[in-house]
Amino acid sequence: MLLVLLFLLSLPLSLSLNQEGLYLQRVKHGLDDPNGFLSNWNDRDDSPCNWYGIHCDSATRSVNKVDLSNANVAGPFPSLLCRLPNLSFLSFYNNSINSTLPVDLSTCQNLLHLNLAQNYLTGPLPVTLADLPNLRHLDLTANNFSGDIPASFGRFVKLEQLSLVGNLLDGTLPSFLGNITTLKQLNLSYNPFMPGRIPPELGNLTSLEILWLTQCNLVGRIPDSLGKLKRLTDLDLALNSLEGSIPGSLTELTSVVQIELYNNSLSGEFPPGISNLTALRLFDASMNLLEGTIPDELCRLPLESLHLYENNFVGNLPESIVNSPNLYELRLFRNQLTGELPKDLGKNSPLVLLDVSDNQFSGEIPSSLCAKGELEELLMIYNSFSGQIPKSLSECRSLTRVRLGNNKFSGEVPAGFWGLPYVSLLELVDNGFSGSIAKTIAGATDLSLLIISRNNFSGEIPDEIGRLENLFDFSGSNNRLSGSIPASMVKLGELGRLDLHNNELSGGFPTGIHSWKKLNELNLANNEFSGKIPEEIGSLSVLNYLDLSGNQFSGKIPLGLQNLKLNELNLSNNHLSGDLPPLYAKEIYRSSFLGNPGLCGDLEGLCDSRSEAKNQGYLWLLRSIFLLAGVVFIVGVVWFYWKYRSFKKAKKAIDKSKWTLMSFHKLGFSEYEILDCLDEDNVIGSGASGKVYKAVLSNGEAVAVKKLWGGSKLEDEKIENESGDVEKGNMEDDGFAAEVDTLGKIRHKNIVKLWCCCTTRDCKLLVYEYMPNGSLGDLLHSSKGGLLEWRTRYKIAVDAAEGLSYLHHDCVPPIVHRDVKSNNILLDGDFGARVADFGVAKVVDATGKGPKSMSVIAGSCGYIAPEYAYTLRVNEKSDIYSFGVVILELVTGRLPVDSEFGEKDLVKWVCTSLDQKGVDHVIDPKLDSCFKEEIWRVLNIGLLCTSPLPINRPSMRRVVKMLQEVGPETQPNTAKKDGKLTPYYYEDTSDHGSVV
Repeated sequence: MLLVLLFLLSLPLSLSLNQEGLYLQRVKHGLDDPNGFLSNWNDRDDSPCNWYGIHCDSATRSVNKVDLSNANVAGPFPSLLCRLPNLSFLSFYNNSINSTLPVDLSTCQNLLHLNLAQNYLTGPLPVTLADLPNLRHLDLTANNFSGDIPASFGRFVKLEQLSLVGNLLDGTLPSFLGNITTLKQLNLSYNPFMPGRIPPELGNLTSLEILWLTQCNLVGRIPDSLGKLKRLTDLDLALNSLEGSIPGSLTELTSVVQIELYNNSLSGEFPPGISNLTALRLFDASMNLLEGTIPDELCRLPLESLHLYENNFVGNLPESIVNSPNLYELRLFRNQLTGELPKDLGKNSPLVLLDVSDNQFSGEIPSSLCAKGELEELLMIYNSFSGQIPKSLSECRSLTRVRLGNNKFSGEVPAGFWGLPYVSLLELVDNGFSGSIAKTIAGATDLSLLIISRNNFSGEIPDEIGRLENLFDFSGSNNRLSGSIPASMVKLGELGRLDLHNNELSGGFPTGIHSWKKLNELNLANNEFSGKIPEEIGSLSVLNYLDLSGNQFSGKIPLGLQNLKLNELNLSNNHLSGDLPPLYAKEIYRSSFLGNPGLCGDLEGLCDSRSEAKNQGYLWLLRSIFLLAGVVFIVGVVWFYWKYRSFKKAKKAIDKSKWTLMSFHKLGFSEYEILDCLDEDNVIGSGASGKVYKAVLSNGEAVAVKKLWGGSKLEDEKIENESGDVEKGNMEDDGFAAEVDTLGKIRHKNIVKLWCCCTTRDCKLLVYEYMPNGSLGDLLHSSKGGLLEWRTRYKIAVDAAEGLSYLHHDCVPPIVHRDVKSNNILLDGDFGARVADFGVAKVVDATGKGPKSMSVIAGSCGYIAPEYAYTLRVNEKSDIYSFGVVILELVTGRLPVDSEFGEKDLVKWVCTSLDQKGVDHVIDPKLDSCFKEEIWRVLNIGLLCTSPLPINRPSMRRVVKMLQEVGPETQPNTAKKDGKLTPYYYEDTSDHGSVV
């Protein structure tokens, strides 16, 4: 009886939940809630007002707001919510709502705010959204909506914000949006619209405050009608193909705070009247074709950030720039500006970054640049600046990067300047600086790159340099440095490059150089070093460049040198003696040992000091041997030689008539020199498409030759090679044509160089630059993987990203590689990365209609993007997924597919392991734990690139920027977030050469 009574008492509670609560219960049952955010949606409550994400009107207790942002719920859109009669706010921001939106949403009559951004919604935009009479805020950012923007959207009555960023909308940018006169914010950025003009009708949106049309495939001119948007605070038309001049009507936007026009094809001069923009804080017109002078009236505005780099501006920088009280960022690199910098620049401005590289500036560095104590980056390379470094800069403790190379500076560097505590890069190369390296350099504890070559520095290298624990590159060649290498330098465990050639240094190697475990390049040529070459040098496992020529080293060559994989070895012009190590007793290394009279080996020009008496002792024996051999040899060989010569001449005449050479660069060799090297002993690789040979030419240079298989090796069907590559068709023809068409036109430091191709009817050869360190995949996943320390891996990731970014963004039309993987990233002698193997590359459809479908899959197991495997759609996002897998390889040290993963691939294994075991289980244990935070940030970039939805993957240009943000050489810039100026990062495109 007691149990029955308890049951009856509980029954009214379970039946007391109101109708709105019952609707929400049904919504809960239709959603997947892995994190239990909806666990307190209890059907025993009488009202849902205290449930997670549910808000009710205080008077009526009716649900008016459902906010499940960031709740990680999944499932189709719950249209049942529209039955809540007073619902005015609905947000599923950043969840996994999938499928399509219901066609009829008109039942949500009271809805004011609808935010479904960052989900997986697909299909067309519902026409009926415009039938919501009270809707003011509509945000569908970062989904997979496709097709046109419905014409019904022009009927919105009260809409104030429309955001459709980052979808797959591929129609035209419609003019009827100009009918929504209530709009305050219109954001259509990052959609693959058909090429089209900015509709002049947008000028009717007189209430508009924010207009973002970034990367919308816009062409033509900026319409004058935009000048009517008097309330506009933010105008972003970047990353399009707009042309013509900046319209004068834009000077009427008196409320505008940010104008971003970068990366278009705008030309002409600035319009007059720009001084009307009294609210302007950020102006970015970089990467256009603008010309003329930088107007004085622009520099009189209260700017915070001015970016005009990569244009054609001439003349002086106006003096009025010194009166900008808020200016913290000034980027003017790669123009044709002349004259001197204003002498009071920085006196009234909290300058953080100044980049005037690649111009024609002259005069001295203004002493006031760091007057506010904020300056972090000073980049002035490739100009004609002169004079001395002002002493005021030696007190600028905020500096992190200093690049003054390739100018006409002179005099001594102030002592305090050497020891700035936060500088990671100090580049003074190619100037006339004199004096010595001050002992105060001990204070530069963050210094990683010290580049002071080609100056007049003298005196000894101070012992204090051994305290720079982070020093990676010390390049001081072509100076007048003297004395010995300080013993303290053996403490530099991070040292990767030591280049001190062409100085007056003396003495021997310091004891303990075995601690230079990361040393990749050692160049001490043309000094006065003496003593023996230490046996320890053979323990420097990653050393691949060694030049000790032009010194006074004596004794034997250490046998330990045979342990090294050297791409460059030069010990010539010393006093070395004894026998050559067997590995180097070959003709190819002969020039590496010349000028050492005591060295002996079976090479011409060596061992000239052997005594005449010893030669005479063997002379009688040699004569006897030659006479006896001559009797037997001449009789038989003369006939054979005559026959062989006739055969060789005939064969060569036939061969020469067969080969056709097509060159893409100026060549220093012929096709016959290449053919002579196609020997099995020179094979360095083999795969489905053919063999790869290393060919050492007569000039000493090496090239790689890919010989494609003949037709018998490949049938016209889908095949899978040893590394998991999946391709189809006659690869001999298709792959060869793709490789030649693609690489023959490309010129980029991170794309492998195709020197030429040689063809006959039944054989095809591709001749590339030779990459001494092979492929990233072979090196990373072999026993030598431990040699790739984190900074080298990071550099490889940045290099490869820049190569792919060039293909996607700078080639016209863009190129999709389709087989990005670690085995197709080759490494030069400095571990610089080159993207290679374009046998399945395709150009993106130039019509703008979106990704092109291919007939078959091309790619490699573990690297193929999910959508590519099912839809066969070719676009840049497929490459980005594959590159993300490469990043995960670099971070984890694991293969993309491994039996340890079971049914999973590397991407799924990383995600699962992070959830269950944490980041320490994922990171390669061979990597130094001191870089853990940096590695974690790169891992996040890899996970972003491998997002299941293509729309959520960043562009390769953005990937490059994000990777550079991770490195120690980047500092914050300014960009926009939610309409406000916030920290952001730009690529420092003024970096050059090995200092990148």
